[in-house]
Amino acid sequence: MVPLRQCHATARLAGHARRPERLWRSKALSTAPCIHSFAGASEAANYCKDLVRRYDYESFLTSQLYPQQYRLGYYALRAFYIELATIKEAVSQTTLGQGRLVFWRNAIKDIFKNVPPRHPVAIALHQTTQNSHLAQYHFQRMIEAREEELFSPAHLTVESMTAHAESTSSTFFYLVLSMLCQESAMLSHAASHLGVAQSFSTFLRAFPFHASRGVMVIPAEITAKHGVNQQEVFSKRATSKELEDAVFELATIANDNMITAREMFKETGGKVPQTVMPLFSAAIPVTSILTRLESVNFDVFHPSLQVRDWKLPWSVYTSYYNRRF
Repeated sequence: MVPLRQCHATARLAGHARRPERLWRSKALSTAPCIHSFAGASEAANYCKDLVRRYDYESFLTSQLYPQQYRLGYYALRAFYIELATIKEAVSQTTLGQGRLVFWRNAIKDIFKNVPPRHPVAIALHQTTQNSHLAQYHFQRMIEAREEELFSPAHLTVESMTAHAESTSSTFFYLVLSMLCQESAMLSHAASHLGVAQSFSTFLRAFPFHASRGVMVIPAEITAKHGVNQQEVFSKRATSKELEDAVFELATIANDNMITAREMFKETGGKVPQTVMPLFSAAIPVTSILTRLESVNFDVFHPSLQVRDWKLPWSVYTSYYNRRF
């Protein structure tokens, strides 16, 4: 196989396996994740920070790079992302998942009307919208993408999977750019490709989890091309040459998107503006996943892939201070 670093083609949480435990209990079992008592902005901010810390280690790691005035806003946005990403795994029926998405759809509308519901993430998001100019459209786009995911967890084409990544991971990065007041066509383009790479690599890392639930995260056009027997993958939960070739192809597409994101900064010698480097530091965990995947010959079931990369904190901070990813 050709190493990922030599591959380049024209570019075209998923992966959150655990549902966050409720720190604040609801009045009763319900499709809407409402909380029992009112929470102030400070308590809501702490809730979001703890949610990210416990269930999204890599995002919590890069969050330390954001200036203090933006850090709580980042936690609010990422907590919202986690809330949506974990709905599918948290419910036993599609209708229950729809109910939670209806709650968030209405919550976003109310947030922009300055009447947020009594939910810690909603309260924190409202505070963030008061401090930054964030487009309501981006929030609704993420909700719609997660609703589609409820009904169609698998993708037939790379194009479909890319569209999902752009509506989730990339859209999250657009919101962060808006929060940082750093919106531009070039930065948005780079963030879009980073979002796709992040989404694809996260899916690959979480492959064993999804396979245990009978979901093939690699698009059907790729698995069919390489002759992957999906039922065999689900039952044996072991790699094969066919599966490794399919994983290699999807990983290559993720890597291509990373290369395209880097090329957006070629005029500055690859250096990223310091103001947005916290956002683009999210590329370092992606690189780590792809590099480790390559080191085990694209065996997504290799146990080492489920072990946290102990070098990641140093890599993230080195990348930040060098302003490269």
